[in-house]
Amino acid sequence: MNSKYQLPKDGGLDLSSAPRDIIHRYERMPARVFENESQGVQYVADLICRMIRNHNANASARDIYEELPPFVLGLTTGRTPLGLYRELVARYNRGEVSFKGVAVYSLDEFYPIRRTEQQSRNYRIHDEFLKHIDIEPENVHIPDGTVSKSDISEYCAEYEKSIRKIDLMIIGVGEQGQIGFNDAGSYAKSATRLVELSHNSRKVHAGQFFGLENTPKMAITMGLGTIMRADRIILMAWGEEKAEVIHQIVEGEVTDRIPASHLQAHPAIEVVIDENAAERLTREQTPWLVGPCDWTPKFARKAVVWLCGRVNKPILKLTYQDYLENSLGELLEKHGPYDKLNIKVFNDLQHTITGWPGGKPNADDSTRPVPSLPHQKRVLIFSPHPDDDVISMGGTFIRLVEQNHDVHVAYQTSGNVAVHDDVVLQNIDTARELGLGDKYDEVAEVIASKKKGKPEPRKLLDIKGAIRRAEARAAVRSFGLNPDTNAHFLNLPFYETGGIKKGEITDKDIEIIVKLLREIKPHQIYAAGDLADPHGTHRMCIEALLEALDRTKEDEWRKECHLWLYRGAWMEWNLGMVDMAVPLSPSEMLKKRHAIYRHLSQKDIVPFPGSDTREFWQRAEERTQNTAQLYDKLGMAEYQAIEVFVKMW
Repeated sequence: MNSKYQLPKDGGLDLSSAPRDIIHRYERMPARVFENESQGVQYVADLICRMIRNHNANASARDIYEELPPFVLGLTTGRTPLGLYRELVARYNRGEVSFKGVAVYSLDEFYPIRRTEQQSRNYRIHDEFLKHIDIEPENVHIPDGTVSKSDISEYCAEYEKSIRKIDLMIIGVGEQGQIGFNDAGSYAKSATRLVELSHNSRKVHAGQFFGLENTPKMAITMGLGTIMRADRIILMAWGEEKAEVIHQIVEGEVTDRIPASHLQAHPAIEVVIDENAAERLTREQTPWLVGPCDWTPKFARKAVVWLCGRVNKPILKLTYQDYLENSLGELLEKHGPYDKLNIKVFNDLQHTITGWPGGKPNADDSTRPVPSLPHQKRVLIFSPHPDDDVISMGGTFIRLVEQNHDVHVAYQTSGNVAVHDDVVLQNIDTARELGLGDKYDEVAEVIASKKKGKPEPRKLLDIKGAIRRAEARAAVRSFGLNPDTNAHFLNLPFYETGGIKKGEITDKDIEIIVKLLREIKPHQIYAAGDLADPHGTHRMCIEALLEALDRTKEDEWRKECHLWLYRGAWMEWNLGMVDMAVPLSPSEMLKKRHAIYRHLSQKDIVPFPGSDTREFWQRAEERTQNTAQLYDKLGMAEYQAIEVFVKMW
């Protein structure tokens, strides 16, 4: 399932009246922005198929005795091209394209590694793409991770020499601007070579190898110079975790610190991204600096909040000169004068703040984010992992329970792969000490039977899943929710691969969610709307939920139902987007922290925490306190912390 998730669009650059040159005025390489990944994938697939057909048509016009050269396609692996590979396979199956006259050169490979290991680039590109199409085996070129060290330099030189021409190079980009394994500092004219992986690069890949200690320390990669020889390059990026690096490589200076920035010198480079990956580009983040805009009330609020940060003033102290000097004269023409605009935006933002996320009974709700009726709402909170609920919106969760709403929480995945083996043994040892059975040696033997790089044994995963369910039950029990009746463990099948790489969302996953929705018939749904989860589970969970909601759109209960989006531990919503802000007192912060504490397996020794080594409760508290400080700086009341939400519909 290619990602179709996108946030509601509210105002922005008026593309109908802005000339193309103006839209791209800040870009040092052209960027094509699509509403979602699915649309971007269609564009790139169209391009590949068209170039293959044109190549074959031109070749057929040659002398029949002249050897037909293949169309040469450079490819990458990872999450970024998965949707593209699925689309190309689908088009091949429909008879729309053939790869018999195509040669493939893969960008990189870990070293040392066997091609049969599931983490190898060789295995993945075959599993995800090549084995499903009619490409000739002799036209597949992938770096060999088994070449001896004594021969590796000569091998890399031969691989480089074999790449006489690349017609089209399809690449992704790492969050630090890496292309392939060309890390920061890579020479602009570098060739195919063996490189030592940086500590950060190894940490990024540690999850798929089940720990840093199992992750290769070296890799074979095409050089930047090799990539730049391609006739045409498409760089793809999806999701908000790529937004900062896309901003740097598209609008920033060329620097060895960000290897992908060297692509600015290529004469036929195009960046293909979705709106989430484009959110830091000037035309998306501050489009009033680019050209004429559609000034909806919410978009006007976004601009005013930006202006406050720019001039370091609260909303009600902004002056006419502040607007003019920061390219917001058009906003004043549409919504001025400035003093009335200040008051309007101040009131708009003030009205997002509520202590009643389920609606305040017997109150005028004309300016409140949530209607007062029905008073006791049925609320369904979707949590991708068994702790995202309390980490991301624990204060609001507690408030909804205390205000007597019928609150349910649905844990979409088991979260079993995020439990350390030592935690399993500790829990089994506790059961033994309590006289509840001695399974310690048996479980220790299962752990010892694990094979490097292979999915974990199902018996071990079941134990880890049980540990996480018990922790989630303890967390909601700590603030008064009955886990027996109101906590639902969906164990969506896509997650249950036993490894970091997950399966695809299928009807089975979606129908599990549909069944629960029709059982609860919620008035409010809360879901993780962020796409910055480094392992992609949040992304897949929101896609599955949106598909389930689409299948239930004709149900009677949907008429009164609203979907609210929270964000995970990695990012927070921009205040210009916020529809509801729930302030938390110091005591509510403590309740939330204590609920997070119940997830003991995730404290201190989380196996795959990403680059941020803080515990989840620390991330959550800092994020919500920072949000409260932002409201304070804008002139609102000062709160201890604030959790914020965006209304999808």
